[in-house]
Amino acid sequence: MTAVVVIGSGFAGLWAALGAARRLDELAVAPGTVDITVLAARPFHDIRVRNYEADLSACRIPLADLLDPAGVAHVATEVTAIDTAARTVATSGGATYGYDRLVLAAGSRLVTPAVPGLREFGFDVDTYDGALALRDHLRRLADGSPTPAAATVVVVGAGLTGIEVACELPDRLRRLFAGAGVVPRVVLVDRNRIGSDMGASAVPVIEAALAGNGVETRVGVHVAAISADNVSLSSGEQLAAGTVVWCAGMRASPLTEQVPVPRDGLGRLPVDDFLRVIGVPAMFAAGDVAAARMDAGHMSVMSCQHGRPMGRYAGYNVISELLGEPLLALRIPWYVTVLDLGPAGAVYTEGWDRVVVSTGAAAKDTKRTINTRRIYPPLTGDRADLLAAAAPRLQSRP
Repeated sequence: MTAVVVIGSGFAGLWAALGAARRLDELAVAPGTVDITVLAARPFHDIRVRNYEADLSACRIPLADLLDPAGVAHVATEVTAIDTAARTVATSGGATYGYDRLVLAAGSRLVTPAVPGLREFGFDVDTYDGALALRDHLRRLADGSPTPAAATVVVVGAGLTGIEVACELPDRLRRLFAGAGVVPRVVLVDRNRIGSDMGASAVPVIEAALAGNGVETRVGVHVAAISADNVSLSSGEQLAAGTVVWCAGMRASPLTEQVPVPRDGLGRLPVDDFLRVIGVPAMFAAGDVAAARMDAGHMSVMSCQHGRPMGRYAGYNVISELLGEPLLALRIPWYVTVLDLGPAGAVYTEGWDRVVVSTGAAAKDTKRTINTRRIYPPLTGDRADLLAAAAPRLQSRP
């Protein structure tokens, strides 16, 4: 049995596994010839980019529903070590998996700096479990004897995730604290400026949306300390707040540190046009752990927009290389950003300089289509549907 191991079940990992299964099917490889196994800490595919939303009921899909029909094995376990020389993967349960080809798609995680109180009192929406913890915390505050501090949330980091969280929270807090006699308050804090990742034409749209949603902003300052009911800013300002949501900074999975090649500033591995890790035989990488060239002047970004096609191409190519078939080079000639602005709608930009194309309700419709349909795998449980969706093709602009 030839073994292909995929680490991770996010946007890149899921599609790498299904893409590999599809390529085996396409090449009419006899069952039992190549074994594909997904190793992931949770037995789910999480729609991570929706974690800022209040309703998380559709954001977690059992891997069994997606991988079993395609004949892909999956094990819920934490990968603890990769030995690229021995071609083995060790897990927290004590098991070791040998591989003939490996696809690392372990994703990224939130950077949590040594801010006093952050680990004890901070929340995040980086994971499904983190988003649930935030939801439950807010409910507990609303069900107690609410004070103004209990109804105040400080969001740290005014990048894309922080903006979406901040825009979603005012309405959410108003519903939770309705009749409690306190006025909900949301404060967005960033050491730089609002929407520094967005283009010049998008920032005024974002600032207007924040103001319209009732979100206060503090820029050019950072969080100095956090307690159960207070946030201290570097300016000396004290914010009475029962909740802090940390949205500042991402880095590739620490598993990349076990691969003996230089990594970029985000901890990502260098890959070639076929998603092979440069300098490491038998290893591919996709999604947030990989720095892949998208066009002549731009590298991939940590997003499902790039992670999903990277996964599909990695899956196709890992089987193709294994069986001596031609590989496909990945290039994505377009780039868009659609940012949810809560009740203010959304902002849709195109190009790497993020030029605004639409705003308000029209952009919100596009965002809703992306969040509820475009980024989802088929949920029919049908093998043919799943393999068809795993084809190494690029979607058109949303």
